[in-house]
Amino acid sequence: MKEIIAVVRMNKTGATKQALVESGVAGFTAIKVEGRGKLVTNPTLISDRKKELLMMAGDDETGEAEKLITDFLVGTSLFPRRLFTILAHDEDVTKIVQAIILANKTCNNVGDGKIFVLPVSDVVRVRTGETGESAV
Repeated sequence: MKEIIAVVRMNKTGATKQALVESGVAGFTAIKVEGRGKLVTNPTLISDRKKELLMMAGDDETGEAEKLITDFLVGTSLFPRRLFTILAHDEDVTKIVQAIILANKTCNNVGDGKIFVLPVSDVVRVRTGETGESAV
C-alpha cells in the first residue's frame, strides 16, 4: 500500500478530482493549504510572468496588484494550493500518479505542483475493523 500526496494549483482542483475518479481511486481527501516551492531564478522568466500577471490584473492605480505579484514571484508570499491524499494499492500507483500529472501539467514552466509517494504500513477501516489491503 502507498499514500500519494499531491500538491496542486487551486485552479486545477476540479480537474484533479475528475482525474482521480476516472483513474478508479476509491477515495481521497482534499485540503486547502498554503506553501511555496523552489524559487525561480531566471530573470527573463520572472519578468515575462510578471508582465502576463499584470495584464491579467488590469488597471491598478494603487499599485497593490503589482506588489502582490512581485511578492509572489520573488518568494516573500505563500501560494494557495490544494493538497490531495490518496491511499492506493501498489499496482495502482503509477496509473494514479500519471492521471494527476496529466490533469495538472501546464505550459508555465513553474508551479505545477509536487507528488509524493510514501509506503503505508497498515490501514484500519473504523466501521468494520478490517485491516491492511482490504481496508483500502
